[in-house]
Amino acid sequence: MAEAREHDLPGTRGRITAREWPAARPRYVALLVHGYGEHVGRYEEVAGVLAGHGAAVYGADHAGHGRSEGERVLVEDFEDVVTDVHAVAALARTAHPGLPLVVVGHSMGGLIAARYAQRHPGEPAALVLSGPVIGDWELPRRLLALPEIPDTPISPASLSRDPAVGAAYAADPLVWHGPMKRPTLEAFVRTLERVAEEGDVGPLPLLWVHGDDDRLVPLPGSRPGVEALSGGRLTERIYAGARHELFNETNRAEVFADLTRFLDGVLPR
Repeated sequence: MAEAREHDLPGTRGRITAREWPAARPRYVALLVHGYGEHVGRYEEVAGVLAGHGAAVYGADHAGHGRSEGERVLVEDFEDVVTDVHAVAALARTAHPGLPLVVVGHSMGGLIAARYAQRHPGEPAALVLSGPVIGDWELPRRLLALPEIPDTPISPASLSRDPAVGAAYAADPLVWHGPMKRPTLEAFVRTLERVAEEGDVGPLPLLWVHGDDDRLVPLPGSRPGVEALSGGRLTERIYAGARHELFNETNRAEVFADLTRFLDGVLPR
């Protein structure tokens, strides 16, 4: 895989840093949408898999995340984040006109990707949701009911059965290790409701992957949201014993194989 390139783009809340993993002769564009408190640099391995599969891969650190500007992990309106993701897609389309676009969203990025597909029908050729925050995610409501948001960081052990993943996450200076912020939690609640109200994404092919031991975004809560979002072209893969970050799990080779097999079935050859 060619060395990644960085791009600085104007975002809704200041400069955002985007990353491009080039491909020599790409046949599609993959747009990576990362999760809460992390950054797109953690997606190097899945970007390599997709680039090897024929994708020009792009992704950005959301506002307030990673190397992008903005108060850390503050999201007052997820519509702004969707707008920023669309700007990254525009950068990719300019570089690769006419290629189909695949949007891959993990966790909070799954919520953003779902909203992207609703706001921009006809743009994505496929949607991939990994452990998505969608449907009945009870965490923000539970935290908002408290007088103060507890300073309880995400447990590294909840991410993967591979202890090296948790250790790297805990040591990563670009990852947020502090408490969630009330405006961000309120934005989660509003956007979960908005995605539910906006309805399905029609005939868009959708792959949903989830670990059945995901304690951060439990599978039963996501299921009704994914099924309501799908317009009938849903492919699901549930992995026994897997935790939240499937692209960093001990069975990630299986996950990557399911991902590329799905894309082979829905993208033009």
